[in-house]
Amino acid sequence: MASETASSGPLLQLLASGLQLWVRQQCQSIDSLDIALQGSALGLLRGRLAGVQLLARRAVFAHLPIEQVELTSEPITVHMGNLLQGQPVKLDQAFTIEGQISLSTAGLTTLFSDPRWRELAELLHEQVLGQLPLQQVRIEPERLVFVLQGNAPADRVELQVMLRAAGGTIELTSPAGELLCRLPMDPNIAISRAWIEAGMVQLQGRARVSP
Repeated sequence: MASETASSGPLLQLLASGLQLWVRQQCQSIDSLDIALQGSALGLLRGRLAGVQLLARRAVFAHLPIEQVELTSEPITVHMGNLLQGQPVKLDQAFTIEGQISLSTAGLTTLFSDPRWRELAELLHEQVLGQLPLQQVRIEPERLVFVLQGNAPADRVELQVMLRAAGGTIELTSPAGELLCRLPMDPNIAISRAWIEAGMVQLQGRARVSP
């Protein structure tokens, strides 16, 4: 069940509900969503919210399954007039968020095999996998394992790769550290850390959100 929390006061509660609806509209689906607001009613009347903390689980954003999202925003300019009139929350100015997302095996499989991510899949095959079809992505401690279909139906080829953050994006390397591929990244997103923990790929960074 989704929920939202905020500092006491009807204005903050109203805004929390409005922001929850806005976040859900940006995603294909979210199993659970918690929003905590930082600020005061006086600040809201002046059109300023000190910040937002968000925790979402099992979300699908841009057709990518994400197991967990933890984000914190910088101060946000808001227009309470819309909400007070029963209209959707309105965010006019871009703002920065920082946080961490967790990708499970299902998320990685979608990222590397779904037709909607075709350009990424083509880059991966060109620079890392070769011409063999990708059958499965497996997450192991400290590394990813790409399971490829061999030349014969019963053949399987396993390719181990490591991941690291560099230059604002994610790099795939060989276990020896040789660079294999640098993943393309939206210019509004900068990845600062990439690692594997608890059986999932963890990505930490910041992004610029344009309403």
